[in-house]
Amino acid sequence: MSTLHIPQNLERFPDLHPALDSQSAIAEANRCLFCFDAPCAAACPTHIDVPRFIKKIGSGNLRGSALTILDANILGLSCSRVCPVDVLCEGSCVMHRYNKKPIEIGRLQRFAMDHFYAKGGTLPQNVRQERPQAGEAGGTAGATTAGGTASAPASAPASSAASSTAGVACLGGGPASLACAAELRRHGYPVTIFDNRPLPGGLNTYGVAEYKLRASDSLREVELVRSLGVEFRQAEIGGAEVTKSVRLEDVEREYSFIFIGVGLGAMERLGIPGEQLRGVIDALRFIERYKTSPDFAVGRRVVVIGGGNTAIDAANAAKRLGAEEVHLFYRRTEKEMPAFPFEYDHSKVEGVRFHWLAQPVEIVEEDGRAVSVKFVETRLGQPDSSGRRKAEPVEGSYFECACDMVIPALGQSRLMEVLHTACGIELKGGSIVVDRPTGRTSNPKYYAGGDCVNGGREVVDAVADGKRAALAMVRRASLAADTGGKTAGATRDDAGATRDDAGATRDDAGATRDASGGTRAEAEANHG
Repeated sequence: MSTLHIPQNLERFPDLHPALDSQSAIAEANRCLFCFDAPCAAACPTHIDVPRFIKKIGSGNLRGSALTILDANILGLSCSRVCPVDVLCEGSCVMHRYNKKPIEIGRLQRFAMDHFYAKGGTLPQNVRQERPQAGEAGGTAGATTAGGTASAPASAPASSAASSTAGVACLGGGPASLACAAELRRHGYPVTIFDNRPLPGGLNTYGVAEYKLRASDSLREVELVRSLGVEFRQAEIGGAEVTKSVRLEDVEREYSFIFIGVGLGAMERLGIPGEQLRGVIDALRFIERYKTSPDFAVGRRVVVIGGGNTAIDAANAAKRLGAEEVHLFYRRTEKEMPAFPFEYDHSKVEGVRFHWLAQPVEIVEEDGRAVSVKFVETRLGQPDSSGRRKAEPVEGSYFECACDMVIPALGQSRLMEVLHTACGIELKGGSIVVDRPTGRTSNPKYYAGGDCVNGGREVVDAVADGKRAALAMVRRASLAADTGGKTAGATRDDAGATRDDAGATRDDAGATRDASGGTRAEAEANHG
């Protein structure tokens, strides 16, 4: 499959945090206190056993370290690169109590995962027994191994849930669906992922800044999930088969459960004159284009509009792609900007110029192209419905900033209305309402997780959501089989299930981050 390899990006986008060498990794691992009640593990939404994987690095067991990580988080490589560790695991490190530098958990995790993939990236043969699809004989198929081949049947007895499920469909190819599919395959259930892009991986492949995560690394993780036996139905390049042409009623008829992991939609529009001009491109499309198009060219003078992490990613990328000047405008002040502080600090190092208390009112045209953006100065008034002080225009304070490229980054729209109408799924604020311990929606056939539920948090939150929903489906299918019921029934058998195995005690995984810069939802919502 294509790896979206853009050679010049390797030079333009060196790693934000360079990899540790072996000597440095072992020295860093040996600084760890290996806490029994490790707060770092509790702070991770997927509850990776951090002391255990670090101890294995210190003893030289790098594959064992990687398998410890993957057991909790199948996307351990991407999370090691994109997680905001400052406010999660490393932010909870006990070293802070002694005024010492926290253990570099993220870089150690990357060290283990890089070694795993460098050595072939294969999981040990699975001991779970394959669940046959509905309609097959009551016997068991061989378990699918990590390499995608059939092994001998497992020694453990087959679950009677085998005959009660026709498999699970995952809508969307991003982190939540990948994690859900991987966990279901580990329990022997057939899974198909439907996605409407040429390549799977969702925002990990198309929307994360190149200096944080390369598309090729995202696709390596996709191949690991595929090796578990997950079927992918992608839109093919050129549009020979487009997933959105698959009718929802056909999917409902064919599968016992459906997991919704479609993320968010297109970026919100500015709603001002001129945003359709040549030279205007939203931040997600901008990131996707430079990651996938070898001939993509950036402007000489770029204006970015917004104050979230995606706005900063786009601004940093524009500088690295060769823009002479990059100006980021935000309608509130530095204090109110919802991007993570470390992202803001990094952007200043890159040379991005920040302008506060300025709101766009028009993109000025010349010969069909954007040549400048007209702004009005703002002042902060009373708090709005989000709790932040409202940006109010100052009459007569208009000014222009010349440019040849405009990148709006105002947060993403929701895609859920069709599900609400067709499937009776409850929505709130445009997001899907779920039972947090299980991920089940108001329609008992549907589960959901990731950005379409939480409004836009981190990759690791999506992974936790997907795994949690998968385990709930497994419990429900097993109980339905034991009682002779239907797997798609409306019983609440999984609602009170124990949460520790899925990480559900972190159902508020991102809710405690506001003190350190806010969640990505806050960072990119509310029109900047």
